Amino acid sequence: MRKLAAGNWKMNGTAEDLAEVSALITAHPAPGCEMLLCPPATLLSRMADIAAGSALMVGGQNCHAKASGAHTGDISADMLKEAGATHVILGHSERRADHAETDIAVRAKTMAAQAAGLTAIVCVGETEAQRNAGETLLVIGAQLAGSLPVKLTGAVDGLVVAYEPVWAIGTGRTPTLKEVGEVHAFIRAALVERYGETARAIRLLYGGSVKPSNAADIFAVPHVNGALVGGASLKASDFGPIVAALAKA
Repeated sequence: MRKLAAGNWKMNGTAEDLAEVSALITAHPAPGCEMLLCPPATLLSRMADIAAGSALMVGGQNCHAKASGAHTGDISADMLKEAGATHVILGHSERRADHAETDIAVRAKTMAAQAAGLTAIVCVGETEAQRNAGETLLVIGAQLAGSLPVKLTGAVDGLVVAYEPVWAIGTGRTPTLKEVGEVHAFIRAALVERYGETARAIRLLYGGSVKPSNAADIFAVPHVNGALVGGASLKASDFGPIVAALAKA
């Protein structure tokens, strides 16, 4: 299984920040794992042009479930692909919270992304209140059941699951390694139960305050096949060491 280091720029970045992309490519021409950046839509095609011919892949941060139509401000999966995307992040907790995205909506987007030939990175994760109430696995199980396609219609490479505890995103806090391992083992078992043994090849990413100082320890946890990185992906000097740590894991 080829591991994946994915960076989510969120609503950050203008043209001048594309210099970080060139720096990352120069520093990691053959990173030893898959390397992905998901910038704002305004930078997607320009980042794809810079990344062309390199080991870096480019993705979107969201897509609409429909291929086209009267959906002002939205972007379809086909549009992302035409702009140079190979992946798209779906169901991120910030989308679920800020835009009231439901599991059913995330499933529809996931199916649209896969139909367009994109790899869907589907995010799941619990809030701090849910963890404190002992509901972590219950919440994540429900999100998996509702957000993922009922059947795998293509190769397992077309689906990635990212576990991002909501309370750890951008806070500098992370679950213990034991807690990360417990959730990733649960997700793996749920995927195998849903899709069969082929689901053992679906990559599971951890996200939530991943940084150079903790990356190696996180990547040593069973069933952690990479990371979905937020703020630390904005600078090549931060994201590069995370990529290197994953390549060694």
